[in-house]
Amino acid sequence: MRRGFGARLGRAAADVVLAGLLGREWVRDYHYATRSHAAFLRRPLDPGAYRDGMPDRAPIVLLPGVYEDWQFLHPLAELMRELGHPTHAVVELRRTTTGIERGAEIVAAELERLDLRGAVLLAHSKGGLIGKRVMLGPSGWRVARLVAIATPFSGSEWGRVVPLRAVRALAPESPDVVALAAETAVNARITSIYPLFDPHVPGGSELAGAENVRLPIAGHSRILADPIALRAVGRAVASAADSVERDAAP
Repeated sequence: MRRGFGARLGRAAADVVLAGLLGREWVRDYHYATRSHAAFLRRPLDPGAYRDGMPDRAPIVLLPGVYEDWQFLHPLAELMRELGHPTHAVVELRRTTTGIERGAEIVAAELERLDLRGAVLLAHSKGGLIGKRVMLGPSGWRVARLVAIATPFSGSEWGRVVPLRAVRALAPESPDVVALAAETAVNARITSIYPLFDPHVPGGSELAGAENVRLPIAGHSRILADPIALRAVGRAVASAADSVERDAAP
Protein backbone atom coordinates (compact mmCIF):
# COMPACT_ATOMS: atom_id res chain seq x y z
CA MET A 1 0.00 0.00 0.00
CA ARG A 2 2.75 2.43 0.93
CA ARG A 3 4.61 1.62 -2.27
CA GLY A 4 1.46 2.27 -4.33
CA PHE A 5 0.85 5.55 -2.52
CA GLY A 6 4.44 6.61 -3.21
CA ALA A 7 4.05 5.86 -6.93
CA ARG A 8 0.83 7.86 -7.11
CA LEU A 9 2.46 10.71 -5.24
CA GLY A 10 5.40 10.64 -7.65
CA ARG A 11 3.09 10.73 -10.68
CA ALA A 12 1.11 13.60 -9.15
CA ALA A 13 4.32 15.54 -8.53
CA ALA A 14 5.42 14.92 -12.12
CA ASP A 15 2.05 16.17 -13.39
CA VAL A 16 2.42 19.34 -11.33
CA VAL A 17 5.90 19.94 -12.74
CA LEU A 18 4.68 19.32 -16.30
CA ALA A 19 1.73 21.66 -15.80
CA GLY A 20 4.08 24.31 -14.49
CA LEU A 21 6.36 23.95 -17.51
CA LEU A 22 3.41 24.13 -19.88
CA GLY A 23 2.06 27.24 -18.19
CA ARG A 24 5.45 28.92 -18.20
CA GLU A 25 6.01 28.23 -21.89
CA TRP A 26 2.53 29.51 -22.78
CA VAL A 27 3.30 32.75 -20.94
CA ARG A 28 6.72 33.15 -22.55
CA ASP A 29 5.34 32.36 -26.00
CA TYR A 30 2.48 34.83 -25.70
CA HIS A 31 4.83 37.48 -24.36
CA TYR A 32 7.09 37.02 -27.40
CA ALA A 33 4.15 36.99 -29.84
CA THR A 34 2.47 40.03 -28.30
CA ARG A 35 5.69 42.02 -28.27
CA SER A 36 6.42 41.11 -31.91
CA HIS A 37 2.95 42.00 -33.16
CA ALA A 38 3.05 45.31 -31.31
CA ALA A 39 6.45 46.18 -32.79
CA PHE A 40 5.20 45.65 -36.35
CA LEU A 41 2.05 47.66 -35.72
CA ARG A 42 4.20 50.59 -34.62
CA ARG A 43 6.67 50.22 -37.48
CA PRO A 44 5.47 48.01 -40.37
CA LEU A 45 8.09 46.33 -42.50
CA ASP A 46 8.44 46.70 -46.25
CA PRO A 47 8.03 43.29 -47.95
CA GLY A 48 10.07 44.52 -50.88
CA ALA A 49 13.11 45.00 -48.67
CA TYR A 50 13.95 41.29 -48.82
CA ARG A 51 13.38 40.51 -52.51
CA ASP A 52 16.89 41.26 -53.68
CA GLY A 53 19.45 38.52 -53.35
CA MET A 54 22.24 36.70 -55.07
CA PRO A 55 21.16 35.27 -58.46
CA ASP A 56 22.58 31.83 -57.67
CA ARG A 57 20.62 31.45 -54.42
CA ALA A 58 17.24 29.70 -54.27
CA PRO A 59 14.24 31.99 -53.81
CA ILE A 60 12.52 31.81 -50.44
CA VAL A 61 8.77 32.15 -49.86
CA LEU A 62 7.63 32.96 -46.32
CA LEU A 63 4.46 31.26 -45.03
CA PRO A 64 3.29 32.44 -41.59
CA GLY A 65 1.05 30.62 -39.13
CA VAL A 66 -2.49 31.27 -38.01
CA TYR A 67 -3.12 34.85 -36.79
CA GLU A 68 0.33 35.80 -38.06
CA ASP A 69 1.29 37.90 -41.04
CA TRP A 70 4.59 37.69 -42.90
CA GLN A 71 6.21 40.23 -40.58
CA PHE A 72 6.03 37.72 -37.73
CA LEU A 73 8.67 35.74 -39.64
CA HIS A 74 11.02 38.71 -39.52
CA PRO A 75 13.89 36.72 -37.91
CA LEU A 76 13.70 34.21 -40.77
CA ALA A 77 13.59 36.97 -43.38
CA GLU A 78 16.68 38.58 -41.86
CA LEU A 79 18.50 35.24 -41.82
CA MET A 80 17.69 34.60 -45.46
CA ARG A 81 18.88 38.08 -46.41
CA GLU A 82 22.17 37.43 -44.61
CA LEU A 83 22.52 34.19 -46.60
CA GLY A 84 21.87 36.00 -49.87
CA HIS A 85 18.49 34.47 -50.74
CA PRO A 86 15.84 36.60 -52.47
CA THR A 87 12.94 36.35 -50.06
CA HIS A 88 9.28 36.86 -50.89
CA ALA A 89 6.38 37.62 -48.56
CA VAL A 90 2.91 36.47 -49.63
CA VAL A 91 1.12 39.58 -48.39
CA GLU A 92 -2.24 38.29 -49.66
CA LEU A 93 -2.26 35.65 -46.91
CA ARG A 94 -2.82 38.54 -44.49
CA ARG A 95 -3.11 36.88 -41.04
CA THR A 96 -3.44 33.33 -42.39
CA THR A 97 -6.96 32.78 -41.09
CA THR A 98 -8.24 31.43 -44.41
CA GLY A 99 -8.58 27.68 -44.96
CA ILE A 100 -5.60 25.58 -45.96
CA GLU A 101 -6.91 25.02 -49.48
CA ARG A 102 -7.53 28.71 -50.07
CA GLY A 103 -4.18 29.60 -48.56
CA ALA A 104 -2.48 27.17 -50.93
CA GLU A 105 -4.26 28.76 -53.89
CA ILE A 106 -2.96 32.19 -52.86
CA VAL A 107 0.61 30.93 -52.50
CA ALA A 108 0.48 29.01 -55.78
CA ALA A 109 -0.74 32.11 -57.59
CA GLU A 110 2.23 34.04 -56.20
CA LEU A 111 4.66 31.34 -57.34
CA GLU A 112 3.16 31.56 -60.83
CA ARG A 113 3.10 35.35 -60.89
CA LEU A 114 6.78 35.58 -59.96
CA ASP A 115 7.67 32.53 -62.08
CA LEU A 116 9.67 31.09 -59.21
CA ARG A 117 11.52 27.81 -59.74
CA GLY A 118 13.41 25.74 -57.23
CA ALA A 119 11.77 27.75 -54.46
CA VAL A 120 12.09 26.88 -50.79
CA LEU A 121 8.93 27.43 -48.78
CA LEU A 122 9.92 28.60 -45.30
CA ALA A 123 6.94 28.19 -43.01
CA HIS A 124 5.82 28.46 -39.42
CA SER A 125 3.02 26.43 -37.83
CA LYS A 126 -0.09 26.39 -40.08
CA GLY A 127 2.04 27.81 -42.88
CA GLY A 128 3.66 24.39 -43.16
CA LEU A 129 0.29 22.78 -43.88
CA ILE A 130 -0.39 25.37 -46.56
CA GLY A 131 3.06 24.73 -48.00
CA LYS A 132 2.53 20.98 -48.18
CA ARG A 133 -0.79 21.51 -49.97
CA VAL A 134 0.98 23.76 -52.50
CA MET A 135 3.53 21.01 -53.15
CA LEU A 136 0.72 18.56 -53.88
CA GLY A 137 -0.92 20.90 -56.40
CA PRO A 138 -0.17 21.83 -60.03
CA SER A 139 2.42 24.43 -58.95
CA GLY A 140 4.25 21.96 -56.75
CA TRP A 141 7.00 21.47 -59.34
CA ARG A 142 8.13 25.01 -58.61
CA VAL A 143 8.99 24.05 -55.02
CA ALA A 144 12.29 22.36 -54.20
CA ARG A 145 11.62 21.92 -50.52
CA LEU A 146 9.43 22.93 -47.62
CA VAL A 147 11.20 23.86 -44.39
CA ALA A 148 8.46 23.87 -41.76
CA ILE A 149 8.92 25.09 -38.21
CA ALA A 150 6.61 23.87 -35.43
CA THR A 151 3.97 22.71 -37.91
CA PRO A 152 1.06 20.55 -36.62
CA PHE A 153 1.28 17.93 -39.38
CA SER A 154 -0.91 15.63 -37.27
CA GLY A 155 -3.03 18.49 -35.93
CA SER A 156 -3.05 20.13 -32.52
CA GLU A 157 -5.06 19.08 -29.48
CA TRP A 158 -5.82 22.75 -28.85
CA GLY A 159 -7.95 22.75 -31.99
CA ARG A 160 -10.49 20.67 -30.02
CA VAL A 161 -10.93 23.18 -27.22
CA VAL A 162 -10.16 26.69 -28.49
CA PRO A 163 -13.43 28.31 -29.68
CA LEU A 164 -11.95 29.99 -32.74
CA ARG A 165 -12.69 28.70 -36.24
CA ALA A 166 -9.16 29.15 -37.53
CA VAL A 167 -7.76 27.14 -34.60
CA ARG A 168 -10.46 24.46 -34.66
CA ALA A 169 -9.50 23.78 -38.28
CA LEU A 170 -6.18 22.46 -36.93
CA ALA A 171 -7.71 19.75 -34.73
CA PRO A 172 -6.34 16.23 -35.41
CA GLU A 173 -9.69 15.12 -36.85
CA SER A 174 -10.10 18.18 -39.08
CA PRO A 175 -10.80 17.06 -42.68
CA ASP A 176 -7.97 19.19 -44.05
CA VAL A 177 -5.47 17.85 -41.51
CA VAL A 178 -6.56 14.24 -42.09
CA ALA A 179 -6.43 14.62 -45.88
CA LEU A 180 -2.95 16.15 -45.80
CA ALA A 181 -1.64 13.45 -43.46
CA ALA A 182 -2.80 10.80 -45.92
CA GLU A 183 -0.79 12.41 -48.74
CA THR A 184 2.80 11.23 -48.38
CA ALA A 185 4.21 11.72 -51.89
CA VAL A 186 6.01 14.97 -51.04
CA ASN A 187 7.08 14.15 -47.49
CA ALA A 188 10.63 13.35 -48.60
CA ARG A 189 10.97 16.98 -49.73
CA ILE A 190 9.98 18.37 -46.35
CA THR A 191 12.18 19.27 -43.39
CA SER A 192 10.23 19.52 -40.16
CA ILE A 193 12.01 21.51 -37.45
CA TYR A 194 10.39 21.54 -34.05
CA PRO A 195 11.17 21.99 -30.35
CA LEU A 196 11.44 19.39 -27.65
CA PHE A 197 8.43 21.02 -26.00
CA ASP A 198 5.79 22.96 -27.94
CA PRO A 199 2.87 24.32 -25.89
CA HIS A 200 0.79 24.90 -29.03
CA VAL A 201 1.54 21.57 -30.69
CA PRO A 202 1.92 19.23 -27.69
CA GLY A 203 1.94 16.14 -29.91
CA GLY A 204 5.02 17.36 -31.76
CA SER A 205 5.66 17.96 -35.46
CA GLU A 206 7.23 14.69 -36.57
CA LEU A 207 6.27 13.78 -40.13
CA ALA A 208 6.77 10.26 -41.46
CA GLY A 209 9.13 10.15 -44.42
CA ALA A 210 10.37 13.71 -43.89
CA GLU A 211 13.64 14.95 -42.47
CA ASN A 212 12.72 15.52 -38.84
CA VAL A 213 14.89 17.85 -36.76
CA ARG A 214 13.92 17.94 -33.07
CA LEU A 215 15.74 20.67 -31.20
CA PRO A 216 16.59 20.83 -27.47
CA ILE A 217 14.56 24.01 -26.96
CA ALA A 218 11.00 24.94 -26.01
CA GLY A 219 8.35 27.26 -27.39
CA HIS A 220 6.11 27.61 -30.41
CA SER A 221 6.57 31.25 -31.42
CA ARG A 222 9.85 31.98 -29.67
CA ILE A 223 11.51 29.27 -31.74
CA LEU A 224 11.52 31.73 -34.65
CA ALA A 225 14.16 33.83 -32.93
CA ASP A 226 16.08 31.07 -31.16
CA PRO A 227 19.72 30.86 -32.34
CA ILE A 228 19.63 27.06 -32.28
CA ALA A 229 16.54 27.00 -34.50
CA LEU A 230 17.92 29.64 -36.86
CA ARG A 231 21.08 27.59 -37.37
CA ALA A 232 18.95 24.53 -38.14
CA VAL A 233 16.89 26.54 -40.63
CA GLY A 234 20.03 27.85 -42.32
CA ARG A 235 21.37 24.29 -42.71
CA ALA A 236 18.06 23.00 -44.08
CA VAL A 237 17.77 25.79 -46.65
CA ALA A 238 21.39 25.41 -47.71
CA SER A 239 20.96 21.67 -48.13
CA ALA A 240 17.83 22.15 -50.24
CA ALA A 241 19.39 24.86 -52.37
CA ASP A 242 22.50 22.82 -53.08
CA SER A 243 20.46 20.06 -54.69
CA VAL A 244 18.23 22.25 -56.85
CA GLU A 245 18.40 22.63 -60.61
CA ARG A 246 16.46 25.82 -60.73
CA ASP A 247 15.70 25.78 -64.41
CA ALA A 248 14.25 22.26 -64.41
CA ALA A 249 10.94 21.83 -66.20
CA PRO A 250 7.98 20.10 -64.55
